[in-house]
Amino acid sequence: MLFGRMLSRASIRLVRPAWFLALLMVLAEVHAAAPAASSEWVHPGADGRLVYKTDARGNRIPDFSNVGYRGGGVPLPDVPVRATVEPRAGDAGVRIQAAIDEVSKLAADERGIRGAVLLKKGRYAIAGTLRLHTGGVVLRGEGQGDDGTVLIATGATQRSLIVAGGGGRVTNPEEDDGGNAPASPVLKGSLRHVTDDYVPVGATRFHLNRVDGLKPGDEVVVRRPSPAEWIHDIGMDRIPPADHPVVQWKPGSKDLQFNRTVTAVEGKEVTIDVPLMNALEKKYGGGAVYTPGGDAARREIGVERLRGDSEFANATDEKHGWVLVDLAAVRDGWVRDVTSIHFGYSCVFVHKGSRAITVDHCACLEPVSQISGGRRYSFALDGELTLVEHCYARNGRHDFVMHSLAAGPNVFFDCLAEEVHADSGPHHRWSAGVLYDNVRVVPPRQNAKRDDGGLNIRNRGNSGTGHGWAGANQVAWNSSAAEMIVEQPPTAQNWAIGCIAGRHAGDGYWESFGRPVAPQSLFVAQLKDRLGLSPATQ
Repeated sequence: MLFGRMLSRASIRLVRPAWFLALLMVLAEVHAAAPAASSEWVHPGADGRLVYKTDARGNRIPDFSNVGYRGGGVPLPDVPVRATVEPRAGDAGVRIQAAIDEVSKLAADERGIRGAVLLKKGRYAIAGTLRLHTGGVVLRGEGQGDDGTVLIATGATQRSLIVAGGGGRVTNPEEDDGGNAPASPVLKGSLRHVTDDYVPVGATRFHLNRVDGLKPGDEVVVRRPSPAEWIHDIGMDRIPPADHPVVQWKPGSKDLQFNRTVTAVEGKEVTIDVPLMNALEKKYGGGAVYTPGGDAARREIGVERLRGDSEFANATDEKHGWVLVDLAAVRDGWVRDVTSIHFGYSCVFVHKGSRAITVDHCACLEPVSQISGGRRYSFALDGELTLVEHCYARNGRHDFVMHSLAAGPNVFFDCLAEEVHADSGPHHRWSAGVLYDNVRVVPPRQNAKRDDGGLNIRNRGNSGTGHGWAGANQVAWNSSAAEMIVEQPPTAQNWAIGCIAGRHAGDGYWESFGRPVAPQSLFVAQLKDRLGLSPATQ
């Protein structure tokens, strides 16, 4: 069983806190009541490898296995220590930043790694923000428990305590209308156009009008446009009015940008490494491929084995630590064995411009803020190719959540949220290609509202400033929640397979409701398939 393997692995690593043991037990209970069924959409074949169903246009549940550090299936590195900081009375921010800056000046090895800054066990008061501004640098503590390495955000300033990466915005996405992220500049002469009438979800091959100069190993951006015709057909130019401002979607403001690597060029057909998470349709402008002119992301940055705590004045105070770890523009990075407590927004926030990130064995506990919009997004993803695995949240709102136009794939795997004051799932404006695999969302024990403890993939209409269709081509797999609403947007699909909920609704693809399916984890099975490991069975 999957959870037995998790427990065995955990026992040989750091000793896990009580919440992690609870996570293992409650997730196992979800599937203990009934034998596994089989899904038409994806199931193990006679040889153990996965077999996929397609619809009439070739769309299928995509392969999500390329998420995480270095494209998935690659162990996180154990980076050697190059600087050590001891706890001491007074503000420690300057001393820690000086150690980070010192390691940042070291030469990188062949992997791009410079070294780790080790913060010894103890408490460190920090009045400002720590910045991991150079690739190859890791910030490491000696434990995420209260008796480990504890960074304390002091003072009455709302801020991120740790910001990692290069350029890019570090903002609350609720403050804008979900427009396109700043795109990489197009390398002169590299723009090409997709010529197929239709490229389905899950595809890795398509044709271009020209392929001159394009070769395996080239990094490209596949851009899916958002013309007025598409916005009209999905109803996002007619979002109902509300008692607050509602922004109708504008042509060209909801483009998706998929970062990919070319693996083959045959004639004018190009193959890419990771499937597309949204169809490209000629009637909606098709698609374009270009070579990016630069990448502001910093590589091989990690934060690990520490706890962050925030000072606060009262239970609804908002002038204090807001995010523990902001990944502003990081590629091939990680956050592991990290706990946040009392931060108002997130334990980990992966912004646009970041990709190939692993967030592993982290916890977001007891946030302090008002319980309303723009707050308590425990693990928030705005980037691409991110894996959030074995994570826990308590007393949050949107705990495992996608922001607008995250191009995907992204995966939440083996995660638990308790005492939840809203729902998990895509939050606004067409994030594409997300898997919620063995995710459990539990409402408060008392005074729960209807959507508390939900896992929803739906049209959120005039919520916020016009959130509309929040997610497309997303899958809830063997997951459970108090409520599930899974709806099918025009031009796309959403699936709920092997899931359990107290209430469920929506015209998405529902399969084996109330009874788990095999394989127990779609993500693990897909990863095994892609890496050529043992058959993807239970």
